[in-house]
Amino acid sequence: MVANFARGASAAWLNGWEKGVSGPITRLKQKSAEAGLPGFGGRSLIPPGATPIRFGERFRAPLATPGLDPSLGRIGSLEVRLATKKSEVRRAQRLRFRVFYEEMSAIPSGMAMLSRRDVDDYDAVCDHLLVIDHAATEAKPFRKPRPKVVGTYRLLRQDIADRHFGFYTAGEYDIAPVLAANPGKRLLELGRSCVLKPYRTKRTVELLWHGIYAYVLHHRIDALLGCASLEGTDPERLALPLSFLHHHARAAEGWCARALPGRYVRMNRLDRESVDLKAALQALPPLIKGYLRVGATFGDGAVVDRQFGTTDVFVVLPISAIASRYLGHFGPAANRRAA
Repeated sequence: MVANFARGASAAWLNGWEKGVSGPITRLKQKSAEAGLPGFGGRSLIPPGATPIRFGERFRAPLATPGLDPSLGRIGSLEVRLATKKSEVRRAQRLRFRVFYEEMSAIPSGMAMLSRRDVDDYDAVCDHLLVIDHAATEAKPFRKPRPKVVGTYRLLRQDIADRHFGFYTAGEYDIAPVLAANPGKRLLELGRSCVLKPYRTKRTVELLWHGIYAYVLHHRIDALLGCASLEGTDPERLALPLSFLHHHARAAEGWCARALPGRYVRMNRLDRESVDLKAALQALPPLIKGYLRVGATFGDGAVVDRQFGTTDVFVVLPISAIASRYLGHFGPAANRRAA
């Protein structure tokens, strides 16, 4: 009795599925194919203006840069190198999640929480610089232990940006006047930089810059640009460092991008005479202090990024402006292969 009931219920369910679901979908697909149109029945399934959901990153191939050794330098157990596999990019994304979302105050999306990775569309078209500690390993079940990724930078060349989404920085700053004022120059955007807390040392920063400079020389880059961040979203609490950058490190005409009108936050919150130089330098994050040391300057206006819990500033560094005393540290003559 039970068996007969089960067979009858199963047959009824299958008939209902074919009549009410499978059949109509099949007919819509056939109609769409005959008309040569996307979607079902000639109608797109994506509403106008909506962004399609992406279930996988579509990386440009190859990830490696032709003619450039992925390994760009080494100090002791630390190596700086370019990611050459999708798995290495994912490790950089996991590091970014750990620093931005777990250590700092960034607000993750649901997808980021599930994947434990910081991901956006730019990852698929950028090169990714990694700092790897060969003396520290990451072990996972059923996997061979591998050296730990402890630092990363994301690199976007202008020719790649022009073929895809433009520069990430353009979402916060009007960089069109900078591009127009420097025709023919090759620009490189730096972004998504982070280093694990125990590794935030002069040695790691120098190694990252050595890798960036090797990349710059290979691609004949003329200038670096991007956004650098101060932690916090209250400009009044950041009045001292913002005012210092405005009065003492403002970019020259032709390089000074201005924050977009809807996002502009005034940086000159204190008079020039009121800025305590020593205290202002101490208030700056290490990354921005590093930019200042090598000769970088900063744009007009800051931008509050509430998702990441930061206040961003535009930074630009023409390669010709890099202080000569640092070229010995970062240039090809520098000894970065010491054991």
